[in-house]
Amino acid sequence: MFAIMGVTGQVGGHVAHRLLSAGQHVRAVVRDAAKAEPWISRGCETALAPIDDVERLTSALHGVDGAFLMIPPDYDPAPGFPRIHQIIDSICTAIEAARPGKVVFLSSVGAHVEEFSLLNNARMIEQALGTLPVPMAFVRPAWFMENAAWDVATARNGMAPSFLQPLDHPIPMVATADIGRTVADVLLEQWTGSRVVELEGPRRYSANDIAAGLATVLGHPVRMEPVPRDTWEALFRTQGMQHPEPRMRMLDGFNEGWIDFEHGPDTLRKGTVTLDSVLRELVERSR
Repeated sequence: MFAIMGVTGQVGGHVAHRLLSAGQHVRAVVRDAAKAEPWISRGCETALAPIDDVERLTSALHGVDGAFLMIPPDYDPAPGFPRIHQIIDSICTAIEAARPGKVVFLSSVGAHVEEFSLLNNARMIEQALGTLPVPMAFVRPAWFMENAAWDVATARNGMAPSFLQPLDHPIPMVATADIGRTVADVLLEQWTGSRVVELEGPRRYSANDIAAGLATVLGHPVRMEPVPRDTWEALFRTQGMQHPEPRMRMLDGFNEGWIDFEHGPDTLRKGTVTLDSVLRELVERSR
């Protein structure tokens, strides 16, 4: 039995689907009972467990061979990441009490980097989970290809603003389907202590590659327009962000190259899903 968080989202859904296809039993951990119905119909157990409800989370993780943990995204964290500290306290207490057979946490490329950025939240969680007496794996995926969903609407008019700069600078990217498959595969492996699994797609891609892929799918030229760095803070604040600096520094990290993988290519796992196939799916989904 494997407890899977985030089954109503892209990554968690892929993890649960792959485990079920491999004949494994799945306990779908959800925050909204109404969203559990599709997984119940597929034979899953379900557990209602918000990530900050220690008692319910402990129950959800109890008696399982392995657990997949992911945290709700927070793109606008307050100074000092107070929400992350609350989540760390909750999940560490639950894991120590439940003692699942192993844990896989969805971390991020760059989680090892000390430089201040939004990805410090992954670093803090890795450091806390790594002290627990349970086999622990940190899956660090690259930039999600599905982030390009934000570009589809404007690309229909021939232009999309880009925070990835320079436009021809390739960064590691990966599809959520490859992330889900990798997490499921790691859950079925055996190890002791803590380990890091770094993952990217079949090759690296730039903002220009996103534009070219969208142009192919949409059937007309698409160009990327760099958003000037000195306008980011004001722009993010108009979008409702109160603390935009962590996100801005994360973008700087990808653009300047200091957010990348910690280990060399010998241990890096490669997905098979291409950016073009993800872009085609995103466009079809938005019709």
